Amino acid sequence: MKKVKGLAIAIFLFTAAASHAQDKWFTRNGTINIFSKTSAENIDASNHEVFSMLDQQKNEFAFQVLNTGFEFKKQLMQEHFNENYMESPKFPKASFKGIITDPSKVNFNKEGTYDVIVAGDLTMHGVTKKVSIPATIQVAGKKIKGEAKFNVKLADYGIKIPSVVSNQISETIAINVNCQYEPFSR
Repeated sequence: MKKVKGLAIAIFLFTAAASHAQDKWFTRNGTINIFSKTSAENIDASNHEVFSMLDQQKNEFAFQVLNTGFEFKKQLMQEHFNENYMESPKFPKASFKGIITDPSKVNFNKEGTYDVIVAGDLTMHGVTKKVSIPATIQVAGKKIKGEAKFNVKLADYGIKIPSVVSNQISETIAINVNCQYEPFSR
């Protein structure tokens, strides 16, 4: 009888832990693209090593990216990005942590595409700002996809553009975040 009771408790705890784990989703290979258009030259870079978590129970969303992971078409742009603008040795990461402002707009148990607002703290170049970002969450089968497109003013994050190259870099950078989430398991 004790063995059956112990087995029943173990099965219950395993089932509870497994169902709780399904509330959490993650990716280690999300993508962030940055784009700047100027009359001199477009600046375009991608980072495919974005770590992101989504906790549907708490309606929390977070991502973190290493600045040195951005790849540019021109090596010189990549060097300038890391050394002069982002100062990657001093500020190695950018991150966001926030919540889905109206969780009733998303049904994680039903396939579909849901438009939401994600609000929280965006940290870049050692500066943290409150932001509110429109995003799309797509539920399909056993996967969740999250996407957000927004603009960032470099001056808001203490990123200075030298006057020598001011016509080559836009004061505002377009950012596109795209993550394919899978269930988190321990």
